[in-house]
Amino acid sequence: MSIQSWHQNWLALDDQHNRYLEAWCELNGRLERQPGWFALTDAQKDAAQHASGLITASESRRLAWHLPDDFPSRSATEQAEIVEWVRKYIISGGTEYRRYQSEAARHRFGFRFDGNGASWLQAPAQLAQEIAALRRFKSSTLTDIGFERSGVWGEETAAQRTEHLALMFGAMAAPREGEVRGLDVPPEMLTLGLLVFPAVWDWYVQWREQRRGFYTGWETEMLLLAAAFTRERTGWLRQNPIFADRLAPIQGLVSEQDIAAAKADWEAVCEVGHRHTLARAREVQRVARVHRDPFEPILPILEAASPVGEYRKIADEVLRQMPNDRRYPRAAAEAVRSFLLIRLGLHLGLRQKNLRQLLVTPRGEMGRTERELEAAKRGELRWSARDAGWEVFIPCAAFKNAGSAYFSKRPYRMVLPDLGGLYGYIDRYLKMDRPALLAGASDPGTFFVKTVKRTSRDATFTQSGFYEAWRLTIQRYGIYNPWTNRGAIPGLMSHGPHSVRDVLATHVLKRTGSYEQASYAIQDTPATVAAHYGRFLPQDKAALAAKILNEVWAE
Repeated sequence: MSIQSWHQNWLALDDQHNRYLEAWCELNGRLERQPGWFALTDAQKDAAQHASGLITASESRRLAWHLPDDFPSRSATEQAEIVEWVRKYIISGGTEYRRYQSEAARHRFGFRFDGNGASWLQAPAQLAQEIAALRRFKSSTLTDIGFERSGVWGEETAAQRTEHLALMFGAMAAPREGEVRGLDVPPEMLTLGLLVFPAVWDWYVQWREQRRGFYTGWETEMLLLAAAFTRERTGWLRQNPIFADRLAPIQGLVSEQDIAAAKADWEAVCEVGHRHTLARAREVQRVARVHRDPFEPILPILEAASPVGEYRKIADEVLRQMPNDRRYPRAAAEAVRSFLLIRLGLHLGLRQKNLRQLLVTPRGEMGRTERELEAAKRGELRWSARDAGWEVFIPCAAFKNAGSAYFSKRPYRMVLPDLGGLYGYIDRYLKMDRPALLAGASDPGTFFVKTVKRTSRDATFTQSGFYEAWRLTIQRYGIYNPWTNRGAIPGLMSHGPHSVRDVLATHVLKRTGSYEQASYAIQDTPATVAAHYGRFLPQDKAALAAKILNEVWAE
């Protein structure tokens, strides 16, 4: 077969290019390559292969993007320095807490309740049934007859609470002598009924403090959750004395006498647990530390004169590094998705959930009604013939702060500006790139979809998946890498989509000094912006005041 015909077959089977990588590399230099031919160039793959002695197999693909093309020709000392820099400032995230998280993630211990985890991580049947019943109680529209509750969990809250409980019970089941240093409790002995005992909570919060080195607000929230479970009248555990029959002794935590007392007077045991967890929550709150500064990863942007203009550089960098879409459509599609993540994030200022769940209706088709979107608690991107533009419409019920004065029970609506070629990229994404990412898989109907692969045919972004997609975009295009001269912003660190809200609020505050106007950018109240979102630096306040005062001298 001639080189030319081999070349044509390569283009036709682009999705299978990894199978032929070794053969292709043998032809390196015999065929002219164009920029963006692969998602990773041959030089990057060669660099990763050459670094095999410094990195693990699981790291090779993540690190390959960030290694310079001349990596193999550099000294061993410099190679080690480059790999260490990439690990520290790009892969692990740069901050001390992010490095702690990265290390802790190596030792998995949380249970799973969806049936997809490894066998040792799968929750025991009884515990899984109890968690499912708890979620129904807290999430259903109406409570069962004879039960009372205080507050309702939305989908995101229910998933978060489930994950937190999964970590707690996973820690209890983990081996004592392993990295996790758990309790070695047999999984079949685990039940939500254990959460009424003070000793169980004391062990868990102290276990977390010893593992991390300090208490945080996370432990306070868990203790308050325990207090809610045992609250009089509305507590889930308090209304289910049947849990007493599921208890078994656990050495050092739950004795035979404790179980006998629970069976004799469940109300009294729950009341003791309720008071204890409330008191512990107050004690932990007094000494809790802020485990991370949410502004630290994006500080170079917040300190810029124009935070939005600085963040926009990331979108421009995506376009600068855009792969050749004819020769590598999947990589190009991922790049366009990254570009639109940044652009829509900057224009809309939505929370991760609302952006991730944003539905889409193509041009020429009828969009969903407000009632349909309200029932789904999702927004939609659709073409507005009246405004001749792409419109984002989100019912207020879809927002976390739906009862906020910002909405006044009215929907959110914005027509995206056709700036910087935005409409062209939206049209291209819907016509070419999104189908390339779906690869024939079932369409979830959302604007943003995952890259479908042979091992994963679900194109729906999960909360963690969407976060990682954003974080990967920042790693590839946002963080300036002095070894490759790629990346837009020196000093930037890995972060998720929520940071864009800080950027928007800070930008408006720098320009106007108004918390009220800043709140408009992120669909919130001035009080919330003042307390949480805007990093309004003193020198910026002084500059605004000086601008007004200096006008006198121009008169």
